[in-house]
Amino acid sequence: MKADIHPNYHFIEVKLTDGTSYRTRSTYGAEGQTLQLDVDPTTHPAWTGGSQRLMDTGGRVSKFKKKYEGLGF
Repeated sequence: MKADIHPNYHFIEVKLTDGTSYRTRSTYGAEGQTLQLDVDPTTHPAWTGGSQRLMDTGGRVSKFKKKYEGLGF
């Protein structure tokens, strides 16, 4: 293995949106730094099962639905 090409792997603290935190190893920042999360498994709809909105950018969803409306989706 080549010397001095790998990032420093050290302990950091990860703080979740609800205020809880845990200690883990990472290449983020420096030893002892805190990584404050804006989105985490306690708040994101992908993990919590919350409702998700389908964004229709430029009518793409509408075009898709119109094109395949006869197939019975």
